Amino acid sequence: QVQLVESGGGSVQSGGSLRLSCVASGYTDRICMGWFRQAPGKEREGVATIDSDGRTSYADSVKGRFTISQHNGKTTLYLEMNSLKPEDTAMYYCAATYRCLQLLSRYEYHLWGQGTQVTVSS
Repeated sequence: QVQLVESGGGSVQSGGSLRLSCVASGYTDRICMGWFRQAPGKEREGVATIDSDGRTSYADSVKGRFTISQHNGKTTLYLEMNSLKPEDTAMYYCAATYRCLQLLSRYEYHLWGQGTQVTVSS
């Protein structure tokens, strides 16, 4: 069973940057991973994903500003967030799945971290 632990959230002003990290322990071969976020009163939405071959996908709202990457043999997942906006404020979750189909859909994932808060002030 893979376990996920996020870190790196915090508070930043609009236009600033943050890097989120997710450490995965357990069997990570052929695993697909993603970052999701959930703002108060809103549904959890996909932000960025990376499949088992390293292909990435992004929500339109973050394209050109966020970058997802994997390191250390897929055991560490990063989300580099630049040009942050107040609407990026949310709890951010790392997620993983072996069923790598619609990766921006939260229903595709069965493994979740505990979340890390990102707050962007104007």
